[in-house]
Amino acid sequence: MKVLKFGGTSVGTAERIKHVGELAATSACNIVVLSAMSGTTNTLVEIGEYLYKGNIPGAQETINALETKYAAVISELLDTPDGRNRASVAIGRSMAILRSFCRGEFGGEDAEKEILAQGELMSTALMEAHLLERGLRPVMLPALDFMRTLENGEPDMEYITDRIRRLIELEPDAALYITQGYICRNSQGKIDNLKRGGSDYTASLIGAAVDAEEIQIWTDIDGMHNNDPRYVEGTRPVGTLHFEEAAELAYFGAKILHPTCVLPAKLANIPVRLLNTMAPEAPGTIICNTVPDGRIKAVAAKDNITAIKIKSGRMLLAYGFLHKIFDIFEKYRTSIDMMATSEVGVSVTVDDDSRLSAIVDELKDFGTVTVDRDMVILCIVGDLEWHNRGAETSVLEALRDIPVRMISYGGSNYNISVLVQASDKLRALRLLSERLFAGNEND
Repeated sequence: MKVLKFGGTSVGTAERIKHVGELAATSACNIVVLSAMSGTTNTLVEIGEYLYKGNIPGAQETINALETKYAAVISELLDTPDGRNRASVAIGRSMAILRSFCRGEFGGEDAEKEILAQGELMSTALMEAHLLERGLRPVMLPALDFMRTLENGEPDMEYITDRIRRLIELEPDAALYITQGYICRNSQGKIDNLKRGGSDYTASLIGAAVDAEEIQIWTDIDGMHNNDPRYVEGTRPVGTLHFEEAAELAYFGAKILHPTCVLPAKLANIPVRLLNTMAPEAPGTIICNTVPDGRIKAVAAKDNITAIKIKSGRMLLAYGFLHKIFDIFEKYRTSIDMMATSEVGVSVTVDDDSRLSAIVDELKDFGTVTVDRDMVILCIVGDLEWHNRGAETSVLEALRDIPVRMISYGGSNYNISVLVQASDKLRALRLLSERLFAGNEND
């Protein structure tokens, strides 16, 4: 059994839903995880915002427009009266839920989460109706019946595994199974979600729960590229990545994969394959626990970084200095991406500057503070064990004409991070590609 997750762009139109149906039906008993149709989640967020502000007419107009959009999709997707009626009833159920919030008092965060859940419920209803019309026998596995989180927000893996296996056992002869990504119930039984990008996480959790042969993440790009194709010409998909390499790339800017997705698959030793819905014949990228091969694999960039330097003569041999510094960031719930230390100072980077003023004010108790905004972290990923000679030299040689603010090396066996000005980002990415990948074919 394989788990196949299709993102919002993959099911963004009636034509694409049909295409996904063909891909999903190529082998029996797969579990298909669907995101909401592209644009739907943003519209649902907008509806919630209107309701929160008490603008009922605004919410009603937006709901009407969404219903019209789905009616057009149903008309194009389905050919038979039974198929169209089945889909219309399901979509109407979601619209009725949305409109119910226009008639009563808006329930805040719980209501917002129930509104957001309608996107995945509608996309899976459309897919189910389409596959039934094609003569297949899909079985719906409602995510709200098995996907649950604990009080701390982490997935309740024991519950998920037990529940989904029981649901599958009830329909062992299904042509395939369909479920929703992203949505779940929390420890109180209320509708919740796994945050944006959570459909990847859903697929990984399901794969681990059913001991899948493989987890496939289908998007609109043919695998994880060795550099950002938006800025660098001639990029290529990376054939194979270690889970740690993929996690580094995802965290530092490779948007094709959600960073949290890989952990359940990694722990269960289930390979994750990244594939392109628009080019299903492309081999894509496979992510697994195989031993790295001593190469630099890819480069990614993380924008909107702020660097903070705290310089203090009192730091020299001062016990507990770093602890005090990090306590300030913890106090303001601001995570640190990079860190570099010396005898008299420490530099860190953050990607959230919403509390920067308060952080800097408290840091001034410990020394002189300087702030550099509009920075970018370049993340160079591969097999970077310290005894693999030459990797760091190649990176620095490529950037010899680029001003470098910070370097982080040795904290991970898979990553060298370099901080540069945002104005140097494009040139740096291109220079790294020329130096690291020119003439080298990825596997």
